[in-house]
Amino acid sequence: MALSNPRHPSCIVLTRQPLPTLDRSKYASAEGVRKGAYVLADAPDGKKPEVLLLATGSEVSVCVDAYEKLKSEGIAARVVSMPSWDIFEAQDNAYKDAVLPPDVEARVCVEAAAEIGWDRYVGRFGAKVVMRTFGASAPWSDLKRKFGFTPEHVYDEAKKQIARVQKK
Repeated sequence: MALSNPRHPSCIVLTRQPLPTLDRSKYASAEGVRKGAYVLADAPDGKKPEVLLLATGSEVSVCVDAYEKLKSEGIAARVVSMPSWDIFEAQDNAYKDAVLPPDVEARVCVEAAAEIGWDRYVGRFGAKVVMRTFGASAPWSDLKRKFGFTPEHVYDEAKKQIARVQKK
């Protein structure tokens, strides 16, 4: 994908953290990356999701783990992998709305880089599990707990989002 369109700049960003390999027989294929964002895991049986979990890179697996916990409790969740906001924004509104249904207000984004820009996808009241500081140095296993980049924290934020929307 990065090399297929010479008119647009691309970069491939890799992580130093060990990441799980997603079972593509259980989760959607990576073909959706061509549209910048795609539904990686969805609510079962075509149910409307109660909450959207969004991430761009290494944080996707954290969302998948939180999704599995929500799913085990009968909560309809969706994981959206968003490797390229620019490519996603170039899609037509029908596709964007299919991936991020406007009527699903409970949303959580997970981004270890920064919070800038996420409001456009989670809205004013969505939860952002993001970095708000700079300069912490420690093993990643310690930092992810300190800053909430864990499936348990994302699960908790998802539950809070669902409760917030249900109160309306």
